[in-house]
Amino acid sequence: MMNCVSILGSTGSIGRQSLDIISRLEGVRVAALTAGSSVDRMARQCRRFRPKLAVMATKEAADALKAELSDLPVRISWGEAGLIEAASMEEADLVITAVVGMVGLKPTLAAIRAGKRIGLANKETLVCAGELVMAEAEKHGVEIIPVDSEHSAIFQCLMGCQDKKEVRRLILTCSGGPFFGMSREQLKSVTKADALKHPNWKMGAKITIDCATLMNKGLEVIEAMRLYRVPLDRVDVVIHRQSIVHSMVEYTDGAVMAQLGVPDMRLPIQLALTYPERRESPVEGLDLLSCGALTFAKPDTENFPCLALAYRCAQKGGTACPAMNGANEEAVAMFLRDEIGFYDIYDLVSRAVEAVPFVQNPTLEEILEADRLAREAVRNLR
Repeated sequence: MMNCVSILGSTGSIGRQSLDIISRLEGVRVAALTAGSSVDRMARQCRRFRPKLAVMATKEAADALKAELSDLPVRISWGEAGLIEAASMEEADLVITAVVGMVGLKPTLAAIRAGKRIGLANKETLVCAGELVMAEAEKHGVEIIPVDSEHSAIFQCLMGCQDKKEVRRLILTCSGGPFFGMSREQLKSVTKADALKHPNWKMGAKITIDCATLMNKGLEVIEAMRLYRVPLDRVDVVIHRQSIVHSMVEYTDGAVMAQLGVPDMRLPIQLALTYPERRESPVEGLDLLSCGALTFAKPDTENFPCLALAYRCAQKGGTACPAMNGANEEAVAMFLRDEIGFYDIYDLVSRAVEAVPFVQNPTLEEILEADRLAREAVRNLR
């Protein structure tokens, strides 16, 4: 079990649940906390967990936090430099990367180079720069423990696997989001409020919209192929409305291993904190006698084309994935501001991917440039 943790994105959904688990684990300390603009929530977290370092996104937010915590010996920083420092603090054994989007890439690389174990909840890191990140992790002997429920399930189903050649395919489950079964005509009129009503999970706004478009599952497909080093054609998706089976691994002999549990993110978070041990959890156990029937269906990529777009970008590789991710972040932000419609997300992202110059084997700088150009393209295409 890790003794000291830095949490990047502590005021978000994953960050708050991580601190809930830490508060129940004896002997676990917090080295650093980082947040965007939630000064009041960060101040409360700092008073309870007493980190050495607290980081905000902007100088204005950092100054406000400093005023709130003037009586505490916590050092306040801000911006990308602060994130990188929080990710590489000497005291930290584990860095939970729970920030949303490309902002997590550089801090994750810094943590890896500092030899920290990574509790990865920032899927964009592997979507955009998976080859670079995994190569750095291998070079520095760093373990990456996934925090996403689906990838934690795959991780658990692979425990005891002696040879990746024994794996036939990874099967990611997908709830289908709030619009499962709806036609294109019905989807044309859905609103932001509709899209934010996820049937099973309580998550941040951006990831909830990604679940509604099925882009989140597309991002997870790319993350899985890179995290587990398997070809794209061996990563499948099935719709599982109940969110009880979190994902599965099919082996070459036909055996299928599945990880089941109630839909509560504290389960994979706690495993990342205690691995390779398992501890008593605050999460209620799964009652198979009352959870109802478990069903599975094929994804509808015609009415939800973002999943198919993600597969195409994964197949192409190079800067196609960071371009897709950056464009999606920009388009989802517009949707959340009520500036575009639901289907405009796919339209803008697919067009932006085509507009960004393609590089097959990009450097980190070229990945970041593809992200920038894709965001710019979305704003111009709107």
